[in-house]
Amino acid sequence: MTAMRFLVSGKVQGVWFRAGTREQAHALGLRGYARNLPDGRVEVLAVGEPGAIEALQRWLHHGPPMARVDSVEAQETTVDELALGAQFGAD
Repeated sequence: MTAMRFLVSGKVQGVWFRAGTREQAHALGLRGYARNLPDGRVEVLAVGEPGAIEALQRWLHHGPPMARVDSVEAQETTVDELALGAQFGAD
């Protein structure tokens, strides 16, 4: 199992980016969350199989149709950084 933290920059708030991320994550069988940050970025924490996380990362580079992604920073992290039972859900 792999855990990754992504910081997505660009026009990623107010364009259904988190909702799209949740849909992709559910389809890929990932656990974690996506949340808006005060600086305008979206933070995504994902835990699951490496191939599923790679697929999510590819999706994050373009996001939903109304988004404009300028950059995606990726950092491997530990599962311990996720709250126990964290799920891609509404926040």
